[in-house]
Amino acid sequence: MKHIFLKSLAIVGLIALSSGCTKDFDEINTNPNSPTVVNNGLLLPQIQRDMMNALLGETWGIGNIVIQHTAKNQFVNEDRYLWGELNSIWNNVYDNMRDVKIMLQQSEANGENNYKAVALIMKSWMFSLATDAYGDVPYSEAINAKEGQNYPKYDEQEQIYNGILADLKTASDLLGTSSEAVAGDIIFKGNLDKWKKLANSLRIRALMRISRKRDVSADLRSIVDNPAQYPIFGGVADNAVYTYSASSPDQFPLHTTRIGSFNEFRASKTLLDTLKALNDPRMPIFFRPTPDTETDPTPQFVGLPNGLNDVDALQYNGGPQFQSRIGTLYFEQAISTSGLSIAKGVVMTYAELQFLLAEAAEKGLIAGDAKTFYEQGVKGSFNFYGLDVPTGYFDLPEVTYTGSQQEKLSKIGFQKWVSLFFQGLEAWFDWRRTGIPALKPGPSNQNNNMIPVRFRYPIIEQSLNEASYKAAVQRQGPDDLNSKMWHLK
Repeated sequence: MKHIFLKSLAIVGLIALSSGCTKDFDEINTNPNSPTVVNNGLLLPQIQRDMMNALLGETWGIGNIVIQHTAKNQFVNEDRYLWGELNSIWNNVYDNMRDVKIMLQQSEANGENNYKAVALIMKSWMFSLATDAYGDVPYSEAINAKEGQNYPKYDEQEQIYNGILADLKTASDLLGTSSEAVAGDIIFKGNLDKWKKLANSLRIRALMRISRKRDVSADLRSIVDNPAQYPIFGGVADNAVYTYSASSPDQFPLHTTRIGSFNEFRASKTLLDTLKALNDPRMPIFFRPTPDTETDPTPQFVGLPNGLNDVDALQYNGGPQFQSRIGTLYFEQAISTSGLSIAKGVVMTYAELQFLLAEAAEKGLIAGDAKTFYEQGVKGSFNFYGLDVPTGYFDLPEVTYTGSQQEKLSKIGFQKWVSLFFQGLEAWFDWRRTGIPALKPGPSNQNNNMIPVRFRYPIIEQSLNEASYKAAVQRQGPDDLNSKMWHLK
């Protein structure tokens, strides 16, 4: 009985003590060092940096390989299309979209139209990456858990593109209609004119992406014919790129990669042989001579065929000492002055825009001289690497803008493919639409002799958002590497 009494007395005492302290709970549980509100200038750089790093990682591991800019001589599953889960784009888009939503809410509450516009552009670019990688994805109901939407539907890609185009136009119209400076911007350093040019240049990219599915000529002309209202990139100075730092922790991600892992990636024979045939000065920037000949008076460049099995890839041309590696500016010299000017995170470039305009003009979708746009695209690509177009380059049969319409479109697509080396997944996204250049799967591919056209959805979606996942698969096609998304059908 004594023990029971003492235990009861202790419980009563604890209840009394807790009752007396209840009024202090809010104060006690508030961490003065953990802010509950973060301003837009602090949210923006983290969104930009996370997305750039995620995109570069996926480009290095998959994008450069599938589009045959690079190849692998060890652990060659990626080159044989034995792709497992590729979730970096998905995870970073949806993780960072929460902060984009906060930016939108705060900018609307504060009347900060410039921040709202930048947030809309980031939102549009991020969702374009997600839908171009996977197809139908959560969009209209995404990031709405606080509103009770825990199982967001997968929107049809057509509706996602409608939303992207609408948001980009809104962003262009909003920029400059309020007075706040955009702080924390690591892409354009708060330059609103360049953000406006990016918004409209991305609109052109998006319109051309869906041009197989609808007539986009009127929308394209509404931009191109109204440069005062809807300016677009006017030169390489407008490139939407993220320049990394020479010092840690913001260095080009590959700079700190283990050398053995970096050296698994080699020049693709598809790209290198073509550049060699053209005597293209971009080749020694993209790739280096074979290790065995790097110090020779006449160094040799040798590309590795894509899609070989492990043994054949490692032994090709006598082994790794006789296979060209990726250029120094993307690895050990990425923090040098030259490396910082080239090894960048890329949203979009002037060169890409000019190639899009060349294609649109050649197809009669816009007014203008396709040849001029095409040659400006080539010049823009060379200028990105600090080069001038070599004398006589435009006179080469493979380059000169002559021939049938299809031959001209092939030249546009080829030069665009070259220009997009290690610039995100855009080379792959664009190749799926145009089929230019005419790439072929490697001899040991494990995807029924087909080059993949999408990523599989994250496996966790099958358990956490099963109904929405199944509806998307039912509508779009099997959740594999070969089901064509809406704008490819």
